[in-house]
Amino acid sequence: MAPLAQLLVLAVATGVSAFTAPVALTRTSTVLYENFGIDFAEDSYENTPDVLLGEANYKQWVEGVNDNAFLTRTYNPLKRVRELDLLKATVDAGILSKLEKNGLDLVTIEKLLPVLEELKLLETAGNLQQILLNLVAFFLVEGAPFLLGPVGGALEVGPPAFFLPAAICAVLEVYLVLNDVEVPLVGLPAGVVLGLLLVPLSVVFGGVGVALSSLKSKA
Repeated sequence: MAPLAQLLVLAVATGVSAFTAPVALTRTSTVLYENFGIDFAEDSYENTPDVLLGEANYKQWVEGVNDNAFLTRTYNPLKRVRELDLLKATVDAGILSKLEKNGLDLVTIEKLLPVLEELKLLETAGNLQQILLNLVAFFLVEGAPFLLGPVGGALEVGPPAFFLPAAICAVLEVYLVLNDVEVPLVGLPAGVVLGLLLVPLSVVFGGVGVALSSLKSKA
């Protein structure tokens, strides 16, 4: 009788559950703001002037405060070349004579100009004028006093002086990636972080080495 009673109770419970509406699980979402929903915390949007909200507004405000601010002014490479006396430093380092020794003379430059025009590199440079002036030209001109000496020495040696650092950068990048090296205290992959510097350096050094080798072979 006991097993029969248990079966009867189970059948009744199953029948009742069949007529019970299923429970729908609802997920509540809370919108978080910069004050994290705390009443006494300050709201940055209310306390920040409208002129500082957005990049365009911020730049206009900076121009009104200082018309020669680094954020808004266009870098003047010619002025800095004169101030740093880079022309004299270039001559003293023998850059031009060493370039000619490696096969890059005025005749070669004249031959390269139509190629640059066909590849529309000059048009691209014109469209990227702000980036080239404020980023590329800035680092080249400001770093020139420190780079002219090593560059002159590398040109004296020739293409191998550029292939060596290219190989070092490439091997170091491969080592960091294969060994899953991480940046201390941060935990980010070193192969990715340092790769932003090592990969472009490897390409630049290798490209210069290949270009000088090609010029020497044609000479």
